[in-house]
Amino acid sequence: MVTDTAASIQVVYKGILPDLFKEGRGCVAQGKVSDDGVFHADVVLAKHDENYMPPEAARSIDNAKEFANQAAKTVVDR
Repeated sequence: MVTDTAASIQVVYKGILPDLFKEGRGCVAQGKVSDDGVFHADVVLAKHDENYMPPEAARSIDNAKEFANQAAKTVVDR
């Protein structure tokens, strides 16, 4: 079921949902509404906010910060 808080529609999708897809979160679904009022999705995409960062990128940034902190400490210790 997908809702925009004003109306709801049943959605049927056969496939693997995106990792970020979670109940209560936004999504984009592409497909068609059948005669019985059910939306048959061909594609489902998970939406995320502007602060989302893939885990690999977050780890890379953390590693770079740690490297910079160690380098700064080395310079101060000299």
